[in-house]
Formats: sequence, C-alpha cells, structure tokens
Amino acid sequence: MATRRGVLKLVGGGCVLAAGGAGGFVAANGPSRSARAPWREAGKETEFRRRALSYAILAPNPHNRQPWLVRLDGDDALTLYCDLDRRLPATDPYDRQIVIGHGTFLELLALAAAEDGYGTEITPFPDGEDMTTLDKRPVARVKFIAGAGEPNPLFAHTLARHTNRQAFEARDVEADALAAVLSSSSVQGVTAGGCGNDALAAQLRDLTWRAHSVEMTTDYTNQESVDLMRIGAKEVAANPDGLFLEGPVFALGKLAGVISREQMADPNSSMSQQGMTMFHDAAMSARAFVWLGNSGTTRASQIAAGRAYMRLVLAAEREGLKVHPWSQSLQEYPEMAGLYREVHDLIGNGQRLQMLVRLGYAKPVIAAPRWPMETHLIA
Repeated sequence: MATRRGVLKLVGGGCVLAAGGAGGFVAANGPSRSARAPWREAGKETEFRRRALSYAILAPNPHNRQPWLVRLDGDDALTLYCDLDRRLPATDPYDRQIVIGHGTFLELLALAAAEDGYGTEITPFPDGEDMTTLDKRPVARVKFIAGAGEPNPLFAHTLARHTNRQAFEARDVEADALAAVLSSSSVQGVTAGGCGNDALAAQLRDLTWRAHSVEMTTDYTNQESVDLMRIGAKEVAANPDGLFLEGPVFALGKLAGVISREQMADPNSSMSQQGMTMFHDAAMSARAFVWLGNSGTTRASQIAAGRAYMRLVLAAEREGLKVHPWSQSLQEYPEMAGLYREVHDLIGNGQRLQMLVRLGYAKPVIAAPRWPMETHLIA
C-alpha cells in the first residue's frame, strides 16, 4: 500500500493540484459515508432478530468478506448459511477462516439478542459438515428464547471495535490488561494464550513478518488480496467489502497512476515495496500477542474459535487496546507449510492454533465498510 510520504513524491513527478481546488478534492475523496451506514443504523430495527442481526453484521471477518446469508424462520429462529462466492480459496483453501468469521457473527448475534433478554441456542452445522470445503448446507441454526438472555458488559464496546492495521504506540501492554483479555477469550472450549514484550514476542514479530512476506510474494495468494482491493471512496461505496484504500492520498495516487491493482500485483513495484515497508513497521511495533487454540478437528471447533475471538476483540476495546489479526502463519497452502509447523511448535501446545493477533495501544481508526443488513437476508 502507498504511504503518505510515497504519494507526496507525485508532486515531483508532475502531478499537482491547483491550490484553489485542493480543498474540494480532499472533501470529495474522503472515506465513503454510505459504506459505514450499517454502523450508524445498528440497533434501530424494531423486530428483535433483525435488531440483533444489525449488530452481527459488524463482526470482524477474514478480508472483510462478510460471507453471511440469513433466513428468518418462523418468529423465533433463523438459519445461517455461507455465501459461497465470498470464500478465500487461495489463502483459506479449507474455509477454516471463513467459518471462524461465522463464529464471530454468531457470538455478536447472541450478545445483541441478550441485550433484549433473549437467550440463543446455536446448533453448528445441523445438517452435517465437510472439513475440506463449505457447501450449501447451513452453517448454524439459531433459536431465540425469550427471557433467557442476560446482557454482557462486553457488548457495550461493539461500535467502538475496529481492526487496527496501523503501527502501535511504543509502550508495553499492561500485564493486568493482557490478563483480562486472555480471561475473557478463554470461552467455548478455546484456550487463549499470550505474551507481553518479551523474548517470545520478539520471536513472534519475526515469524509473523516472515509469514506476511510469504503471502505478499506468492503470486496467487497476493492476487487474492489485490482482487479485493477497493481503491477510493467510489469503489468502496459500490462494493463495501474487501480491503479498502480511501482518502485523498490514495485518490491522488490513483489519479496519477501510481496506485493501481497492477502495481499491487507486482511485488517488485515501488508501491508494493512501500506497502511492505509499512507493514514491516506495523509488525515490529507489536508489544504483545494473543493466540487462540482448540482441537480444530470439527467445524464446530472453528465456530467456537470465532466466538472466542469476538470476545477477545471486545475485551481488548474495554481495556483500551487495539487488535490486528496476524494469522498468515496459520494458513494451509503449500508455501506456508514451513511457517505453519514453526508457529505450532513455538506456541501451539498440542492444539490447533486458530487465531494469532498483535495487541497494543493506538489511536482509533475508521470503521470498515459494511453491506446493508438487507443484502444478507434470503427468503
């Protein structure tokens, strides 16, 4: 990705804005407001299931694919399916990460329903599962039970929670805050582990950076990300999912031709090199890590990992911390096999690692784009 410093070089290359038009250019190329409407509209539905769904669609999910399709059943249930066109076959060939993204959705749905006093009975993969690929069978069925839900204080942090890909501040995570995050994340049979700024963190900084480099320099895995890039507010508004590059800096770079998908697809381009530098700085800024593991032998275990991860990010927000998933080393394509073994040898403790994230202090960032709730509903 381009950095502000890199795009400023465009001026020397002849791409300048007339002074009188600069303000208008900046105003016209800020982040898309319409793409963030679901964050503003959450909780405004009158029907309790739709109200809970209006929050559930804000859950973190891999590459912001938002792969959720929902059928409302009767007046007290729903069925959750995967939108099979929103999988990540290159980096997630067995759909493990996509299923985790359904787990975050289900946990946030349950937390939101509890605010209205509803309990939730969640049955993962009620019609069976295939561990190699998702199919048209439901991911989960959910029954709502009036009077059985008890609000959880974590829910209060839902609208403030945003994935933070920026470099973190140069201060260590307080031990009590890290412990509180780990305690809140050890749910659903998932074990949460973590470390502060110690020798293990130094090893993880190096390992996660090497894994990121593998993904970005392997043609087909990098191309998967490139294809999901939304460059500029217009693209984000038209397709409010995937990975977004917004703001006047990126609009100027796109206008000048130095920010393009072709540049991103070429690991030797100046843009790709600047992006690698930016992500390296972010990786090296990590002062703490948290990881989640369980048996990993069933789709239900992946759902459980997602539910635990939803709790993790809400607990981090409660503690004033920001979270960035850095789980490339857990992916299961051939080029990542060596680092997959390395990270499991280092922190796996006999379990299947499901999530690995960096944790730290940082300034708030803008919310990720979201499709409107209606686009997730099916008859």
